[in-house]
Amino acid sequence: MKKITLAILLFAGTFASCKRVLDIEDLKNYNPDQVWNDENLANAYMTGIYPMFGNWSPGLEQKSEQLAGIYWYADRITISNGEFKIWPYDRIRLINTAIQDVAKGSLKQEIKDAITGQALFMRAYTYFEMVTYYGGVPYITVPQDKDDPNLATPRNSTKECFDLIIKDLDEAIAKLPKHNLPSSPDYGKIDGNFALAFKAKVLLYKASPQFNPANPWGNAYWAEAYTASKQAYDELKAQGYKLVEDYSNIALVEKGPETVFAVVNQYPNKTTEWDNGVRPGSESRGPANSCPTWEFVKAFPMKDGKLYNDPSGLYYRSDADFLQRYWENRDPRFNKSIVWNGKEYPVSGKAGKRQYTALGVAHELDDFGVNPAAQTNSTNLNRYTGFFILKNSLLRLKQAEVQQYDVDFVLMRFAEVMLNYAETANETGHMAEALAILKEIRQRAGIEPGADGNYGIAAATREEMREAILAERNIELCFEGQRFWDLRRLRMLNRLNGTTKTGVEAIAVRPDGTDMPINEARDQANAYALTETNFKYSLLQIPRSGVQVSTLPDTYYFFPIQSDILDRNPNLEQNANWGGSFNPTLE
Repeated sequence: MKKITLAILLFAGTFASCKRVLDIEDLKNYNPDQVWNDENLANAYMTGIYPMFGNWSPGLEQKSEQLAGIYWYADRITISNGEFKIWPYDRIRLINTAIQDVAKGSLKQEIKDAITGQALFMRAYTYFEMVTYYGGVPYITVPQDKDDPNLATPRNSTKECFDLIIKDLDEAIAKLPKHNLPSSPDYGKIDGNFALAFKAKVLLYKASPQFNPANPWGNAYWAEAYTASKQAYDELKAQGYKLVEDYSNIALVEKGPETVFAVVNQYPNKTTEWDNGVRPGSESRGPANSCPTWEFVKAFPMKDGKLYNDPSGLYYRSDADFLQRYWENRDPRFNKSIVWNGKEYPVSGKAGKRQYTALGVAHELDDFGVNPAAQTNSTNLNRYTGFFILKNSLLRLKQAEVQQYDVDFVLMRFAEVMLNYAETANETGHMAEALAILKEIRQRAGIEPGADGNYGIAAATREEMREAILAERNIELCFEGQRFWDLRRLRMLNRLNGTTKTGVEAIAVRPDGTDMPINEARDQANAYALTETNFKYSLLQIPRSGVQVSTLPDTYYFFPIQSDILDRNPNLEQNANWGGSFNPTLE
């Protein structure tokens, strides 16, 4: 690779060490010999690849039951369309170039090692993403010319890919600094702790039913995953990683002890979408595009850690009673994650503000419902649910400032390391270790310990503990983009297939239960005088038009390689579940 465009350096402002980017004489091309003999330019090169880790995205959980929207319509994924198709070999080429060329340069060995370690991790991370999509892919480890007509590499087996990913990660761990402290100028770069935790995640996937359908829970890979997960948990905990005291502060108090890896944002140089996507329309720059569903609201436990409809729970409710009082006696994470009708919501710094969603009462950008007494139609029936996301919202930002959201994006946190450890422990006969992890997470959440000290967890078998861990992941990691991928790797897409989604309409009522006139209700709402108890609630299926049922066939456990990629490389085989001959599993 003789020349590299300047485009890869435009992100170089991310780290303090990348200040001499403009020293490049030719703004369109430069000699790589310059780059790998100059620490600042070498760091700038690497910084240009870091956007691969993404950033805040409010709609990640639309793929699951957590958020509104029927994401999975029939034939969402086909061989020829672009849905769930990734083939980032341009990025692989940049990474391989760094690994090859930094070794030839004159940089200090510690700088070479740091850059090589980052690049090896990036390569493993990129291939892991592709393997979770397709199974085995061509695992290329040297720079190749994209314009070479003879480039037609066949797929490695899925097992070979996992082995190479782990090899890259082990080599990365050996070269990376163990911990880039929050006070370090290198904070935000890959370190050994992130690589160790990610290695455990890779091995968790390798053991999971997605890759082992004939032997999902008894295969030998679980033991390997347990060893790696326990090591990551033990080593990070020994270095001071822990759950932050307040669940609300996981991301909002940056550089905390729960953050394993974060993408650094800083206004005005680097902002991202979160508040602008989750806030009610009246407090944002447009309608919210990600709203929690009633199905997900019901999934949060009560204060005793048990579901509302568990007869053994202290806060047991019938379905009808729960609908009218769903906000009472809940897992404290519910209050810190969800905004509901009548809830106190000091957004934009408005002390005492309550959020309303009732049609004819709420702002037209916030309403949801079909109440005929309102004598108006909601424009939000296909996108809203009567709920909004509170988690990670920067409430101090005023409406005009929501696009200034610059909270660091927490890509991996210690709670995920813990839950990965719990899952592998349970599947290898260490149920007591799994229970201890869940208890610690629930204790941080503020759930009542109960007489038995188990925080509402009643799991006597491996199967019951498996369900308890999955449920805990659903709540603890909500809106972080994990739920769909968890269900997919566990071969549980049937829990989404054929399902609908629901919202909750609020209608203001008087103390005697009769409907409150709209004008009266609106006047009281304008003074924030109505609480959630001043309304009655009913369910509405959403969206109200268009596709209303999710469709996820079993073929989605592995996605197809796009047909035009196959056309360009005759040595590639399509996946067997999409008409080809390639087996994407480990069996």
